[in-house]
Amino acid sequence: MEYRKIGKSGLRVSEIALGNWITHGAQVDDTTAKACVHAALDSGITTFDTADVYSETMAETVLGHSLKGIRRESIELCTKVFHPTGTGQNDKGLSRKHIMEACHASLRRLQTDYVDVYYAHRFDPTVSLEETFLALSDLVRQGKVLYVGVSEWTADQIKQGADLARELKVPFVASQPQYSMLWRIIEAEVIPACEQEGIGQVVWSPLAQGILSGKYAVDKPLPEGSRASTTAGSPFFERLAGQWLRKEVLQAVEQIRPIAQENGLTLPQLAVAWVLQNPQVSSAIIGASKPEQVKENVKAAGVRLEGEVMRQIDSILNGVVDRDPNKTG
Repeated sequence: MEYRKIGKSGLRVSEIALGNWITHGAQVDDTTAKACVHAALDSGITTFDTADVYSETMAETVLGHSLKGIRRESIELCTKVFHPTGTGQNDKGLSRKHIMEACHASLRRLQTDYVDVYYAHRFDPTVSLEETFLALSDLVRQGKVLYVGVSEWTADQIKQGADLARELKVPFVASQPQYSMLWRIIEAEVIPACEQEGIGQVVWSPLAQGILSGKYAVDKPLPEGSRASTTAGSPFFERLAGQWLRKEVLQAVEQIRPIAQENGLTLPQLAVAWVLQNPQVSSAIIGASKPEQVKENVKAAGVRLEGEVMRQIDSILNGVVDRDPNKTG
């Protein structure tokens, strides 16, 4: 494993982080979840990403149990606030009330006194940024949050947040967007804005919701146990099917496989290594439903891809890559 700083901050994170969206507290049992966490630790992963909304708060609980007994100072624990965690009118969003209550609830579930990075999971147009950042600054002053981040905010929203963060002296250091070979919408606006503000990228879905795992093939049934098969019929699946499960995409992805093999990598390893070639990316978040997936995907850490390899990938995927910055969020 190798480690990078997030943006211009002093916080170091592992190049590969373990996330538990969809999996822990839902798709896999607690024993398997704990095995995945410990496989990550054994592989040098120190950065763990979750959110209060994942598996209706159970993902945080499972992660807290799985990390019990691990020296707190040896890991970076990150979670998020915004999406509904209850049925009350204040159980969502970025109001001061919800941020404060959600943070304390997350700390209880994670069995910790503080989180290293606390993300605003989406932008909240119904609450003033001043209210949101003042609440976050108070959590920082209280020592319950060390650094602040945002997820899926536009470049303009990030700039506005950065201005307030400077005024309130809040360490706003991280952006968590979706980013992969196929989904490059942050390159045109978000990354330049973050670079200017000293904010690093901790990216999610480097495998494009599993499409870059190579599991899916043209005119063949969905593999049993795959993300697409386990979410079939849900709104998530419908977006996935419309976005990636298209003939031209799957054919292009299959053409990438020989490039991975020529570089001694599996297709998922190549996909993770690809996002890490971007110097503005601090860490890539992977998911896992079994420990073996963690052990395989961490091999992408430290991989350096030659310029010609990057150009070959661009040439193959040119017609299916999405670069529209208007799709942020």
